[in-house]
Amino acid sequence: MNEPHYHINLFWSAEDGCWIADVPDLRPCSAHGETRAEALSHVHDAIEGWLETARVRNLPIPEPRYRPAIYAT
Repeated sequence: MNEPHYHINLFWSAEDGCWIADVPDLRPCSAHGETRAEALSHVHDAIEGWLETARVRNLPIPEPRYRPAIYAT
């Protein structure tokens, strides 16, 4: 089965002192890390966990819809 490709927002949080990665289509699905790579690695694990939990609980899995404003027409 092909997994949906969800957009990941990645940004530095000065308040938290770390990189934050969040997935707008999968609320609340986010992770953090000391580096960009670490935050992305953690968020990929979080996405897998989110989807697995939804499957186990027979919850709907949303289609990827979020697109950053830079792609809006």
